[in-house]
Amino acid sequence: MATHAYYVPPVNLMGRGCIQEASKMIQDMGIRKALVVSDRPLIASGVTEQVLSILRKSGLDYIVYEDVRPNPTCQNVHDGLQVYQEHGCDAIISIGGGSPQDAAKAIGIVATNGGHIRDYEGLHQSQHKSVPLVAFNTTAGTSSEVTINYVITDEERKVKMVMVDKNSLVSLSVNDPELMLSKPSSLTAATGMDALTHAVEAMVTPGGFTVTSATAAAAVELIFEYLPRAVRDGSDLEAREHMTYACFLGGIAFNNAGLGYVHAMAHQLGGVYDLPHGVCNAMLLPYVEEMNAKHVPGKFRHIAKAIGMNVQGKSDEQCSEYVIEAIRQLSKEVGIPEKLSELGVNDLDIELLADNAMKDACAPGNPYQPSKDEVMELFRKII
Repeated sequence: MATHAYYVPPVNLMGRGCIQEASKMIQDMGIRKALVVSDRPLIASGVTEQVLSILRKSGLDYIVYEDVRPNPTCQNVHDGLQVYQEHGCDAIISIGGGSPQDAAKAIGIVATNGGHIRDYEGLHQSQHKSVPLVAFNTTAGTSSEVTINYVITDEERKVKMVMVDKNSLVSLSVNDPELMLSKPSSLTAATGMDALTHAVEAMVTPGGFTVTSATAAAAVELIFEYLPRAVRDGSDLEAREHMTYACFLGGIAFNNAGLGYVHAMAHQLGGVYDLPHGVCNAMLLPYVEEMNAKHVPGKFRHIAKAIGMNVQGKSDEQCSEYVIEAIRQLSKEVGIPEKLSELGVNDLDIELLADNAMKDACAPGNPYQPSKDEVMELFRKII
């Protein structure tokens, strides 16, 4: 009988106003001085300050590193590490979506393990646990705050390096929907579709099992119900709150089941063209799952049921067709572009993208291993 390791942060705060509870927990951690990792847009919007004001009230000393790019780079990691070391920090607090979260996790790993961030590409490459990490999440999508995964762009190779490392797991995650109310509809849509991709890929990967499938299905159900509402009205606190739950549920699903070729391919588009990760996932999702459905149609029955289909009497093929069409309709409803040309990308280096996608750490989790020609054809479909 198979056994499963199940990784999840030890403490996860969720719900409206939960950032207030985080203050006491951080005090109890005995942190002397923290490196706060965020980005300029969040600082300009005032979201970072919402958290910093609570940290100040608790008496915590901190220094802010704010230069994280949307697709965080090796330079970001080592610049942040320099700030951490020069100011004598002993913990990291991230405030943001996937970009600051990933950068913070990378800084934490290099801080305790040394070397260059490139040394940790792949599966469980570090020897020592990260410095204490506290993650305040501000988008309902990437789930970086609850996973053992992080992604850093190698500017020299133009490759997104995927790190899967149990030593990068945060000590405390905070998902307060009140930090997400100012997010524009485009970002809400992109991160929400990223969360959907996590859940769907976790449900079709061979690495999934009963627990991961259950949380992924719950995420799918919540996303189809609440993402359109959150996109239509960013101040809809109920929708925002349920999307944080969906993000968490999908995150702990793929964290322990794995992902697949949607992410393997999206990583390359981000690495080479610096495109938004969630949008790339949303564009690729129906095409990759259309391919997967030809090989594992039975995997889509549970997804169809979560979306709302009465699956009784329906064939596996009917269920998979329903799922793929529902994904396309949801993407359209929340305003995801259909083609990369809408983002100004008209010519892809498809062979390079395919080569790198096939080497990506997420690729082995796909239920079907496509040929290079098949991967190239999938890229052509979104140009």
